[in-house]
Amino acid sequence: MSDPVRQIRLVIVGATGMVGGLALRYALDNPAVASVTVIGRRTLGISHPKLKEVLHRDFGNCSALSEALSGQDAAIFCLGAYTGVVSDSNLRKITVDYTIEFARVLHGSSPDAAFSFLSGMGADQTERSRAAFARYKGMAENALLKTGFPRVFIFRPAYIYPVEPRKEPNFGYRLQRWIYPVFRVLFPGFVIQSDHLAQAMVDVVLREAGERGGVVLENRDIKAMAEKF
Repeated sequence: MSDPVRQIRLVIVGATGMVGGLALRYALDNPAVASVTVIGRRTLGISHPKLKEVLHRDFGNCSALSEALSGQDAAIFCLGAYTGVVSDSNLRKITVDYTIEFARVLHGSSPDAAFSFLSGMGADQTERSRAAFARYKGMAENALLKTGFPRVFIFRPAYIYPVEPRKEPNFGYRLQRWIYPVFRVLFPGFVIQSDHLAQAMVDVVLREAGERGGVVLENRDIKAMAEKF
């Protein structure tokens, strides 16, 4: 008689976004996931036996989430903002401060949880890059690696291709979507499908139980994972 499959309790932040939403859908359908707690500012408008929603509007102070985050096995953190869409101060607040504050409370409530973090290609852990996105993502990565989680998986995708229609935040993203078919052929190492990225962020906390410490997954690593799906 085979041993029963171990199920995990998962928390997702950023489930209303492109990657977080796909991660949620994949997790709810995955038999290895026992429950999914979504932390967000607004309701998702869906129901599922595995799903629990917790509304939280101020990610600058996550202390009120300590009970909801207790007993979690892993977190998928996809909260973020588009460069050029918000001010520099808000970009830093969302990218760095919100990540650090959430991780602080999660670690206090579930110190053995795995943490899967959506960063980005070019993230600079020296924190000296002239590009705000790279500098702030590097700051967030450094903070997560010092938090004390036994497993931290840092995902650094390049261009994330939306597999489902969406309203692009600006002209640059619209242009990237238009030229994607050509870009994918000419530069396959610099693109990743949104659904493949989302699935990898969930799968890594389900399957890489033996991996300890911080693991940085560049776009090529994410694509290699996707090829195994």
